[in-house]
Amino acid sequence: MTSNHASPRRRRTPSQQSRPRTEQRREDRGLPRRRTRRLALICGVLVLLCVLCGWGYVQYLNSNIRHGALSFGDQGSVSVDSAGHAPLNILLIGSDTRDTATDLALGGSRSSVGGPAHADVEMLLHVSADRSNASLISIPRDTMVDIPSCTDPATGQAYPEAPHEQITDSLSHGGPGCTVYTWHQLTGIHIDHYMMVDFGGVVSMADAVGGVPVCTTGNVSDPFSHLRLTKGEHVVKGVEALEWLRTRHGFGDGSDLYRTQTQHMYLTSLLRRLRSGGTLADPAKVLALANAATRALTVDDSLDSVTRLARLADQLKNIQPERLTTVTMPYAADPRNPKAWVIPMPGDADRLFSMVRGDVPLDAHGAAAPPAPSTSPSAPPASPTAAPSPTGSGSPAEARLTVQNGSDIPGRATTLTAALRALGFPRTRNGLNALGHRHATTLSYAPADRPVAEAVAGALRLPSSALHESDSASQPLLVVGSDWPSGSSFPVVVTPAAGAVPTTAAQQSGDQSKCAKVNPAYSW
Repeated sequence: MTSNHASPRRRRTPSQQSRPRTEQRREDRGLPRRRTRRLALICGVLVLLCVLCGWGYVQYLNSNIRHGALSFGDQGSVSVDSAGHAPLNILLIGSDTRDTATDLALGGSRSSVGGPAHADVEMLLHVSADRSNASLISIPRDTMVDIPSCTDPATGQAYPEAPHEQITDSLSHGGPGCTVYTWHQLTGIHIDHYMMVDFGGVVSMADAVGGVPVCTTGNVSDPFSHLRLTKGEHVVKGVEALEWLRTRHGFGDGSDLYRTQTQHMYLTSLLRRLRSGGTLADPAKVLALANAATRALTVDDSLDSVTRLARLADQLKNIQPERLTTVTMPYAADPRNPKAWVIPMPGDADRLFSMVRGDVPLDAHGAAAPPAPSTSPSAPPASPTAAPSPTGSGSPAEARLTVQNGSDIPGRATTLTAALRALGFPRTRNGLNALGHRHATTLSYAPADRPVAEAVAGALRLPSSALHESDSASQPLLVVGSDWPSGSSFPVVVTPAAGAVPTTAAQQSGDQSKCAKVNPAYSW
């Protein structure tokens, strides 16, 4: 049925009435295209704003990062495996500085503001070349070492060598770059990066991940760190996380030596927390962690941006907690002050450092150790080969070098001077005693003297870690350390097999859920 009422027709405006009907139809067809262009323009502007906001946030994070020179001394070259891959060594430093209002509120007195900083926590994170396993090696803060001379490149201030000094004091010799160089001189390990955090940084990082699970064997109340926990499992965050890391009297035997173990427990648990889906899968937590990390950390210059930090994190993401082994350097009481200081345990400490240098896993899951680089001790010493000297002569017979004794063992410089002369270096000079005790033997040389240095190293069977190229060296200088107590050929250090960590090293594997042992004197 047809309707009795016709549909109302749209009334045309005067301007439309004056135009031809074909022109009107063309204009009507162009409306959707204009709307599409407007929508595309709006979307483009929104995308640009998002990109600018993201770029702005990244720049904001970059501006948070404090950074400085990696090492105040030469560390030599980086060793690579047969596939061309290199291990990754990161020095983790916990500073006791109290130069900010936040740090003062968390501990310490105002009298310490502006004073020398100390590296209360020093741990080396070693990641294998194939990134399948990792180890965390601590050196107690009261370990006596030789702190080398350091010059802060930012200020130009020079700090003289400090023989037989607590390793914690290395941070006050210009900053973390001197701590890195001190570690290298002691261990022979090439360090790729450092990361330093202060009191406030510990608090903000713990909050950003939602707390770190820990446990104790009993109730603990430490009046010095103010940590108070009941027996069992806890998730510590904020100030409580800092109290855990600072607790010394309440755990173990009340010494700093046991405190390193509770710090290992914390960091192993933190790794598990970071790997859990609840942390890295939560965008809000990731943003909070990025903000906290960039504000909390001081890093070396090669980690001075979020992009570079992300690349480093990408190399660490596949490490399984069960393949992370934590170890404290083997130590012995220092004869000069046995109640307060310790020294690296002769033999055992060197074997541990050798495993790290050789990229040998500290757990029992790795492959067998590679063969020792040196030949058998019974084999005759290698003969030096001709090499140009710094004066342009073509033979080691005309090369000038000096030998000094830093071992505190009488006669070592005399013995090695005579040995080098017999091995084809007749112009070797006895420089008598070095300034202060040296644990590690070193051979320093100018770049032009590298062939001579390599010839000397071959004759004496020095490891590559003993060679140190320096622009300031006028001629090759061999300083004999206490790691070479006798003989004219450097003692062979046989690299232990995987998992064969010296028994004197306090060890904890990442797959063990150990609780901190409470000191009965501080239990309630």
